[in-house]
Formats: sequence, structure tokens, C-alpha cells
Amino acid sequence: MRSLIERSGGVPTIAASLREVPLENNTAVFEFLDRLLAGDFDVVIFMTGVGTKALLEVVETKLTRARFFEALQCCCVIVRGPKPTAVLREWGVRIDHRAPEPNTWRELLSVIDGGLSFPPDSRQRAGTFAIQEYGLPSVELYSALTDRGASVVPVPVYRWELPTDVAPLEAAIRSAVAGEIDVLLFTSAQQIRNVLEIAERLGLRESFVAASQRCRVGSIGPTCSEALREAGLHVDLEPSHPHMGHLVRETLAMTNDK
Repeated sequence: MRSLIERSGGVPTIAASLREVPLENNTAVFEFLDRLLAGDFDVVIFMTGVGTKALLEVVETKLTRARFFEALQCCCVIVRGPKPTAVLREWGVRIDHRAPEPNTWRELLSVIDGGLSFPPDSRQRAGTFAIQEYGLPSVELYSALTDRGASVVPVPVYRWELPTDVAPLEAAIRSAVAGEIDVLLFTSAQQIRNVLEIAERLGLRESFVAASQRCRVGSIGPTCSEALREAGLHVDLEPSHPHMGHLVRETLAMTNDK
């Protein structure tokens, strides 16, 4: 991100606002594995690349990856975006469906509503879904699938927490409040939640939200934009493709044209 901003002519202030923490209790993963081997799942959805890798790390404490991949291939396999796609392709696991950009739960639901492909020897139905979670539950997707008569089994493998060192984030918030920042870029919904949590601790939440109104705000995609607007921030731009390079270039181009 720093390099992308510099190449686009900007001066970056980089402040980590979250970290991914593996779950210490992997009961949910082991229950998922037992049910997968028993043939209980019709559809398995992978939401993130890091979560997909973390899932395999836990599985391999109980089972060979070859056996796990074999069990997956008895289900309809869906991926939310390019990162889990890359992981599964590296493993040689068949992917039946991939949600199109901007890769939100809404696109996943459209894929499911459009009809799913199943292995020849499967039950050929979309009754029970296992969904690898990505830090927070995708409650909208779960609700929509339940409304359609499906059974949903979330499989959490990591959670989001604040960075171990929040000093850089505190400094960035103070800089924004002081009017020293022209552009704010967000790449996940959880980022804004954590930023506002730290701003609240500093007694600067309202000041930060007010300062954001003077900035160009770039959001990686619809889910992130929804969280920003719920928090009282505006969104000037969602990039043409939900990737960091497009986010940086297009937001800075808009700022330079101002």
C-alpha cells in the first residue's frame, strides 16, 4: 500500500488498524471436518484466502490434506473472491462457482440463486451449507440462505482484533483531526470499526468523523462502504475493481482533479 501511494504521487501515512488472530479453540473446525467426512454438507463456501489456509492447518492436525481435499470434492465448492480461488487452485481443488466482483455476500447469493453445479455422485441439492467465516459472521448471507430453506453451518477459523501496537493508529487519527491528511483509504469494514474504537478511547471520535468530511474517502467495495456510512463517514469512491491498486490510483486521481 505504501509503495502504491508513493508511485501515485501521494505521501503515505500507514497505520495498521487490525490483525487476524487464529482461534485458540478449534472445536468448530473439527465438527465441520467430522460432518464433511460423513457427507453432511452439500455446499462449502470459502470466504477468504487466509481463512482457507488457516482451516487446512487445523484440519491437518487430524487428517491428511489429500483426504480432506477428496471429501471437499464431493460437495459443491464456491469461493467469494480471488484470494481463496488462488489457494484452492494451488491445492488442486475443483472450484464449481466463484462470486463475481465486488465479491460480497450479495454476489454469492446471486450465484446460488442462479443454480449450482454438483459432482455426479453427490445428492445434487443445496440443503446444507458450510461457510468458512472471515473474522465476523456474514449474518446477512446466513439469513438469506435460511430464508431459502437452507441449513447454515458457520466455520470460524480466526477473528479480528486491534493491532498489538496501536500507537501508529493513534498518531494517524490525531493527524486527521489536525487537518494533516487529505485522503482516507479503507480496505475492510472491520478497519473503520477499529479506527473509531481507538478514536473513542482518545476522546476524538466526533472530531475524527468531522475531520473525515474534509477528506477524500476511498472504500474498497460495497461492504466497506456500508460500514463507513453507518459510522457517519461519507464515501467518495469505490474503485472500478475491488483491489488495492485500483483503490489507490483512482482515489488519488480524483483528489488530484479536485
